[in-house]
Amino acid sequence: MKEIVVISGKGGTGKTSVTAALAYLAQDDVIVADCDVDAADMHLLLKPENSIRADFFSGVLAQIASDKCIGCGKCAEICRWEAIAKTNEKYQVQALDCEGCGYCARICPTSAIEMEEQNVGQWMISEIKSKSKMVHARLGIGAENSGKLVAKVKNEAKKIAAQEQKPFVLVDGSPGVGCPVVSSLSGADLVILVTEPSVAGIHDLKRVYQLVEKFGIPAVCIINKYDINRQKTEELYAFLQQKELALLAEIPYDENFTQAMTLGKTILEHDPDGIGAIIRASWEKIINKEI
Repeated sequence: MKEIVVISGKGGTGKTSVTAALAYLAQDDVIVADCDVDAADMHLLLKPENSIRADFFSGVLAQIASDKCIGCGKCAEICRWEAIAKTNEKYQVQALDCEGCGYCARICPTSAIEMEEQNVGQWMISEIKSKSKMVHARLGIGAENSGKLVAKVKNEAKKIAAQEQKPFVLVDGSPGVGCPVVSSLSGADLVILVTEPSVAGIHDLKRVYQLVEKFGIPAVCIINKYDINRQKTEELYAFLQQKELALLAEIPYDENFTQAMTLGKTILEHDPDGIGAIIRASWEKIINKEI
């Protein structure tokens, strides 16, 4: 079983559209993991159904029992996050400000504060229109610990792939270089970097590739909209050559890409002989180990 992770240095490069197209093309040879849990949108293209859902608990939040609180104010005094405020003569925790450090509970003279584990979202296993399965998640509004939720999604996808003897796990990672991306990369066999020929695209590709290098994972690159700025595309070529980073595909600017998203379809369904053919050739290179 091989784990392929698709990431980008920035949002808007077409990363999720490319991943969904690869998933649709591979059919039941892959288990899909949508690890962009902060802004999940793979479901818009792969149409998950018959989902099995489970709550995801992570992190703790201070809770003050009003019947035990004597109003001494020590908790509010020591909270460096200013998460405890006095309202109507009672001290209350402002949930969005609490970092869950637990110091207030330790110094409370009447043990009126407890640290409660938080339900920060849900993770799901669903059937998708490519005749396979997708593990995905929804992080709660303002919730943290997205890196842990990414790890949960990935581990469940790998578990299903092992049970069903699937050759690939295909992961749609988050943009950027933060905690969710680090979690997405852990254990990967191949990274596909999706970029675009723009100032931000080049800058963020270099940044995310530094992270991939530290993990020592083989990587290839897809340049989307390669023909919108030839000067910047040449800069991308130079960077790829410098890093000995293989160019997997060049995708031209094409309104079919946007139209497919609007229709809730992958580009393979909407434009099989145009951009779809480029994606198909890319997947064949991957499975035939030509990169």
